Amino acid sequence: MSSLAVTSPRIVLADRLGAHNVLTNVAFILGGAILTAAVAQVKIPMWPVPITGATFAVLLVGTSLGMWRGLASMLTYVAMGAVGLPVFADFQGGLDSLTSGPTVGYIFGFILAGALTGWMAQRGLDRSVWGAISIFLAGEVVIYAVGLPWLAMFLKNAGYEHDLSATLSAGLYPFIIGDIIKAGLAGALLPATWKLVNRRQRESESRA
Repeated sequence: MSSLAVTSPRIVLADRLGAHNVLTNVAFILGGAILTAAVAQVKIPMWPVPITGATFAVLLVGTSLGMWRGLASMLTYVAMGAVGLPVFADFQGGLDSLTSGPTVGYIFGFILAGALTGWMAQRGLDRSVWGAISIFLAGEVVIYAVGLPWLAMFLKNAGYEHDLSATLSAGLYPFIIGDIIKAGLAGALLPATWKLVNRRQRESESRA
């Protein structure tokens, strides 16, 4: 009984949805990268950092896939952009997109956020409303922790104000309301998905 209690929270949604072998794991990893690329094109233009759907996709992918698959999926996303595929906002891609511009730090923050949210989901936090909210908020903090220092350097090199207040005004404050909404959506969506998946599994087992 104690062994079951320790191991069961490490099952994430991807495991319940069929990620049981190398082929299906690769499919989920690639699918997460493609989803992030697609949603990154949903954008509200702002300068220097636009509002996009990429952050929500990153956090959802990490939470659904678990730590290692979430990490692999975001590495795949970044690698796709590095080789020139138009996966970043505004259909941008190529090494220039990963070495210059105000959003580079956020993109690399996606990698850490994918791993962290997956790790938290493996602890079963995505099965409750407040747990799912905490996962998304933690992932957002990680993205900002990487994104804001890079943004400050970009502002400095471009000749703009780059102190803490200016950096937060450019790269954090405009996104707070949206981040709260994303976390709220996660709190509603993820536990409900777990309930649906578990119910279907019980029904399938009862028919077997």
